[in-house]
Amino acid sequence: MTASTDQCSANVPMKWVGPLRISGNTAIGELMVPLATYESPLWPSVGRGARISTLIEAGIVTTLVDERMTRSILLEADDAATAHTAARRLHGEFAELGRIVESSSRFAELIGLRDEVVGNLLFLRFEFNTGDASGHNMVTLAADRLMDHILRTAPGLRYGSISGNYCTDKKATAVNGILGRGKNVVAELTVPRNIVEERLHTTAGRIVTLNVRKNLVGTLLAGGIRSANAHYANMLLAFYLATGQDAANIVEGSQGITYAEDRDGDLYFSCTMPNLIVGSVGNGKELGFVEDNLIRLGCRDDARIGVGARRLAAIAAATVLCGELSLMAAQTNPGELMRTHVHWERSEHLERESRK
Repeated sequence: MTASTDQCSANVPMKWVGPLRISGNTAIGELMVPLATYESPLWPSVGRGARISTLIEAGIVTTLVDERMTRSILLEADDAATAHTAARRLHGEFAELGRIVESSSRFAELIGLRDEVVGNLLFLRFEFNTGDASGHNMVTLAADRLMDHILRTAPGLRYGSISGNYCTDKKATAVNGILGRGKNVVAELTVPRNIVEERLHTTAGRIVTLNVRKNLVGTLLAGGIRSANAHYANMLLAFYLATGQDAANIVEGSQGITYAEDRDGDLYFSCTMPNLIVGSVGNGKELGFVEDNLIRLGCRDDARIGVGARRLAAIAAATVLCGELSLMAAQTNPGELMRTHVHWERSEHLERESRK
């Protein structure tokens, strides 16, 4: 692992790890990534995955599949028929709803509308593009304007809540994985047999078997929701803290699927993350260390709307893959995980003591 001098992210230790090599439809090149965490073994673990990416010509290939930020509102109707009629009418007025959204922000764009009727309750799930912002406040303001319009023009409806939990924000749900919330990114890497054996000290077959038994069957037994991975939340939290994101969004962000194949000894390894909520502008990004980190990542130097946030999402997904691959490889070998934790945590403790 290559790491710069320790920095501090809101009093959380931060290091730059890498470089990692990335390609795809939103980000290309080699770069270091900032990770703010108290879990010191995370730095060398991600660093091992990053080193492997530099040994492969394409590196980690990231594909932005979709992007949308959501907010759901809750309305009370006289009865189910009234709620259903109102929903059908609103779908027919989609263009007008879009103009209302545009009046609330020069960056907000309404791109989708979904509805659910439960008894006499109407849940509306609005989907937006939000430019380079993660869009929490932007979509809430837009939803507020839309609700005012609906209550003025649709008979038989009354206010329920500006958020009806069908969004869904900072909760583990099926709806986000199915419909998407934030950036939907797939990161994938094909590691040749010799690198798997020499750098990861394992085989493609052992990683594939462990992925099925641990991430798929184990998560199924645990009742996981739209999720089958080892520890996405570790890398996401460290990356979110270092880049000024709303850390609570790791709840839905860490819902993702690790998938692996043994290709004649070579390892195909991927991380699919449908709910990456990140922004390169907005609340928290004006902090000195955050702005510096975003500039260094190349997420603040493009005038085209949305480019910085998309690049940031791709880098986040690639970082998650690095840590996921390293941990999965370690867990195919008895004792390796604990030995590594003891070694790095003890080393970090001694380093801190030497500075006193």
